Amino acid sequence: MLDSTTLLVLAGAGQLVLALASLAIPHVLGWREETRRLEPLTRSVFWTYAVYIWTTNVALGLGLVSALAPAALLDGSILARSVCAYAGLYWGGRLAIQFVFSRYAPPGALFKMAELALTALFVFLTAVYVAVFVGWLGT
Repeated sequence: MLDSTTLLVLAGAGQLVLALASLAIPHVLGWREETRRLEPLTRSVFWTYAVYIWTTNVALGLGLVSALAPAALLDGSILARSVCAYAGLYWGGRLAIQFVFSRYAPPGALFKMAELALTALFVFLTAVYVAVFVGWLGT
């Protein structure tokens, strides 16, 4: 069984890998071509949201904090528990959305494998942060 610190480091690493891999999404899904059809304001809002989500996955979504300072999330403080509650809700929400996205995924084995990997990652992230929040994982 992995200890709490290792689980948080793995969660952080998973988020950072997700953030790196997601840099390919605009190319893979042809976002530049797709967004050209949008009005300029809508296109700007779309790209702003994409950057905010990516940044959240890297930093505020705890990728860096979990990977580099897991003890800060395990100290039982109100701040640590609040941040883990946020992360658990964030990734739980993303897990729920994944089931909607899966209906629109392009066909093919590569996309199916990516979908399964994402779903597994979102389950893991949700479970780790909720477990820290409720006190099942701690120092």
